[in-house]
Amino acid sequence: MTARPARGLDEDEPPLHLAFQKAGCEVEIAEWDDPKVDWGTFDVALLRSAWDYCERIGEFLAWVERASQVTRVLNPLPLVRWNTDKHYLADLAAGGAAVVPSTFIEPGDDPAAALKRFLDTHAQAELVVKPAVGAGSRDTQRHFRGDVAAAVAHAKRLLDAKRSVLVQPYLGRVDKDGETALMFFEGQFSHAIRKGPLLPRGGAATSGLFAAETITPREPGKDELRLAQKVVSVVPFGTPLYARVDLIRDDSGAPCVLELEMAEPSLFFVHAAGSAERFAAAVQRWFAQHGRA
Repeated sequence: MTARPARGLDEDEPPLHLAFQKAGCEVEIAEWDDPKVDWGTFDVALLRSAWDYCERIGEFLAWVERASQVTRVLNPLPLVRWNTDKHYLADLAAGGAAVVPSTFIEPGDDPAAALKRFLDTHAQAELVVKPAVGAGSRDTQRHFRGDVAAAVAHAKRLLDAKRSVLVQPYLGRVDKDGETALMFFEGQFSHAIRKGPLLPRGGAATSGLFAAETITPREPGKDELRLAQKVVSVVPFGTPLYARVDLIRDDSGAPCVLELEMAEPSLFFVHAAGSAERFAAAVQRWFAQHGRA
C-alpha cells in the first residue's frame, strides 16, 4: 500500500514485489486513499509508503480502521495509531529505553515559554523542532540556541496548524556518525544501515515528500543492538510484524532512540541481500497464524 505522491519513489517496492512473487503471492500496489479500491478483496493490506499521512492523520487513521474491518492490515491499527504520534517516545522511556531527551509543546501552549524552559534544561548549542506527527524530516529544522526567535516562529507555525511540536537537543555526534537504523521482522533483527545526517546547519526544512538520504550498509554496535532489541520488546500491543529502530549516539557516545518506525518505514532491502525475502516470509507466517480479519 502506497500513496499517490510516493508512486515510483519507494526503493523497497521492486525487491519486495519480486520476493512476494517468488513466494507465490499475488501482489497489487494500491493507494490507501483510492476510493475505487475494494480492500475486502485482499488477504493482507501491507502498509509500506503512505508517506502523505502526516498532514492527513485523522483521515489516514480512519481509513486504517475501515480497512481493518474487511482485511488484515499490517502493522495492525493499534500499533499504527500509537506509532504515528511521537508522543510514543515517552512510553519507550517509561519502559526503560534510552531516548533522545524529548519535550512536547501542545496547541494552546506558549512556545516562547516552553522553549525557554527547554534551553534552561539542555546545554547543547543547537536544538531540533519538528511536528509530533511527521515523516521524512518534513517540517523539521535545526536551530541555534542563540537564535531562539527562529525556533519560536517555527514552533508557532506548527501550533497554529493545530499540530503538537517535539523539541529535542541536537546531538552533534550525528554529524560524524550519522544514524543507525536497525530493521526487525517478527521481533528478530534482520539488518542495519547507516543514514547520513539529514539536517544541515542553517538549512531550511525540506519541502519535498522526504529529505534526501545517504544510505550505506552498517553492522550495528553491540550496544546499539541491545538497545534496539529493548525497544522492540517494550512496544505495546504485542510484537510488531516489522519495525525500524533509528538510533543516534549522545554526547557521551551512548546510543539512544531517535525514532521507532512501524507504520510506513523504508526498510532498505537493496542494502541487505535476502532481506526482502525474509520480510516476505514473515508476512506469510503472520497471515498463516492470524488469517483474515
